[in-house]
Amino acid sequence: MIEIKSLTRKFGGLTAVDNLDLSVGAGEIFAFLGPNGAGKTTTLKMMAGLIRPTSGTVSLDGHDILKDPLGAKKILGFVPDRPFVYEKLTALEFMRFMGGLYSMRADEVGPRSVELLSLFGLEDWSSELVEGYSHGMRQRLVMASALLHRPKALIVDEPMVGLDPRGVRLLRDVFLGQKGEGSAVFMSTHSLDLAERIADRVGIINRGSLVAVGSVDEMRKKAEMPGSALEEVFLKLTEERASEQ
Repeated sequence: MIEIKSLTRKFGGLTAVDNLDLSVGAGEIFAFLGPNGAGKTTTLKMMAGLIRPTSGTVSLDGHDILKDPLGAKKILGFVPDRPFVYEKLTALEFMRFMGGLYSMRADEVGPRSVELLSLFGLEDWSSELVEGYSHGMRQRLVMASALLHRPKALIVDEPMVGLDPRGVRLLRDVFLGQKGEGSAVFMSTHSLDLAERIADRVGIINRGSLVAVGSVDEMRKKAEMPGSALEEVFLKLTEERASEQ
């Protein structure tokens, strides 16, 4: 579903992402981990077509993000780390706006919007202007809008920032629901507990390069830390990478 080949991005003399190869299948949750500044957000923005790679390719369900951007984005749901919402719209108006971007029929957008706003606990606020929403409510609205067109690929950057425990549990259940529907979920997160609990595979990036990729158990074997929490494995693998530089 998601294919990344030799993906590289340079900013002047800095290589933010270095020759990245990854694939995520349909019905798989992939957690992308790394320290601050490791290249996670740059990678996700290239995957979403917001930043042009220096070299390499990203393909979503067979659609090259550069050669066929409309085809790729049609099946993509993307939630950035700092999402923007139009504050002078209500939640329902915002959902209708997003539905229009994906060329959804009006008779599809209405019921689907009600369903998603209810799922994310926003039904009582659906006719209120977004400017009155808390940060967590805005996060839930953006997530609801990303699911509006039933994307085959969902890319999410730091989804848990600003959410209370109930919101975190809700998003965890939503990701598992997307997996059950056959979508590929690619999430960048600092929540190692979440990654350990729901991800089929994890990838660790550090200083732009992929340090390791595989299941949590495979990560433990690589770090020679059987039975350890993912947090300890992550710290060891990223420290080893730093010492090699």
